[in-house]
Amino acid sequence: MRAEAGRLCAVLSSASLQVMNFVKIPVLMFFVQALCVCQTAPAGKQSKSTRESSDTRNQPLIERGKYIVEGVAMCERCHTQRNENGTPDRARWLLGGPTQTRPTYRSPWAIAEPRIAGAPPGTDAEFIMLLTTGISRTGKPPNPPMPSFRMTRDDAQAVLAYLKSLP
Repeated sequence: MRAEAGRLCAVLSSASLQVMNFVKIPVLMFFVQALCVCQTAPAGKQSKSTRESSDTRNQPLIERGKYIVEGVAMCERCHTQRNENGTPDRARWLLGGPTQTRPTYRSPWAIAEPRIAGAPPGTDAEFIMLLTTGISRTGKPPNPPMPSFRMTRDDAQAVLAYLKSLP
């Protein structure tokens, strides 16, 4: 299939050059070349430079998410294990683990906190719904100690961008 697309692109490019010489339409060549690049590029794969430029474009969003995660929501309090001194272990940043806090009253309490670094649980849409409505992918509010956030969609998307930027 890819070889056929390459041959088609070569034919179209050659034909468009003839048309351009006759009609002088430089825009046509641009669109033919763009079509050829799209047809012959491997599906679902990005080059390193594409990923890097994407990260650069999203850097303000990622920084905003980092501010919310680390400075406002304080996600590390539950989703990061502590070292022997009781401080968050940066080597296991937001990787989840056993719940480190216990309730002072009878309550349905989470026994483990999920990993949220890299790939938060569920789909992106489910994670955004959790952060904007306080409803988890189960259709219910999350168990304590997870708060039922009511973030704006923009803030939730920034949090997701930051979490996905982590290893």
